[in-house]
Amino acid sequence: MEQEKEGSLWKEFFADIAAGMLIAAGLRNFALHADFPVAGFAGIAVILYHVAGIPVGAGTVLLNIPVAILCYRSLGKAFFFRSVRSTLIVSFLTDYIAPLFPVYTGDRLLAALCTGGLCGMGYALIFLQGSSTGGQDFISLWIRKKRPYLSLGAITFALDGVIILLGTVLVFRDMDGLICGVLVTGVLAGVINKVLYGSGRGRLAMIVTEKGGGDRRRDQPGIWPGRTILRGVGAGSGKKKEVVICACDNKQIHRIKRAVHERDPRAFTIILESGEVVGEGFSRAN
Repeated sequence: MEQEKEGSLWKEFFADIAAGMLIAAGLRNFALHADFPVAGFAGIAVILYHVAGIPVGAGTVLLNIPVAILCYRSLGKAFFFRSVRSTLIVSFLTDYIAPLFPVYTGDRLLAALCTGGLCGMGYALIFLQGSSTGGQDFISLWIRKKRPYLSLGAITFALDGVIILLGTVLVFRDMDGLICGVLVTGVLAGVINKVLYGSGRGRLAMIVTEKGGGDRRRDQPGIWPGRTILRGVGAGSGKKKEVVICACDNKQIHRIKRAVHERDPRAFTIILESGEVVGEGFSRAN
């Protein structure tokens, strides 16, 4: 049990490093010297870099401190500490490792596309690990918790638009830069949605366990988007069983598998592909 837990921690750690390199490269090697605004708390950190000379990674950490304090209770202890780890890794790689690589100085449009693609893949990889990079991610996930029918990409796009306008007005004052910033945000949101949700498809998890109900207060927010518990009896053992049926997206399935293993290592889990999931938390019926 301890070995599996340790292995999972190392897997998450290396996933954070891979994601951090993608995000760091997008920010430091493409966006920072292309003179266009960037979205998210990283975008505010870029503004601080141009205005006050504060390194992007360090600025991101400083901006995250008050938000982390405010969101600690609502997001859950485990998720909070995973996010702190991810944020510190991404910030370190942005300030100390990414500068070791060449900076792209070519076309701004291509720089914007690369920034959106690289950062989108990095953020999606972090989300798949049940983590975030703090800051705006905390705010986005909090909004999605309150409005589950909104996709994470759409929420991120809206918040990013505000920060892009702020960067354009305060620092860049360039219409071409504004267009590149909007393009970055669109590509980033599209990549995140594509990686996390596919093409509107979902998953159906069926879990056979003796501990299906449990204490909901111990559940991390957002793990069980909508579960139905059926009562059953084991055909061989005759013991009472519970069959938990849960519709979820590609991101949530990883959290569900982890939660099931932590609660009942002997549980039997079946994960099915669904052509489409319509309802609260997914797409709406036309």
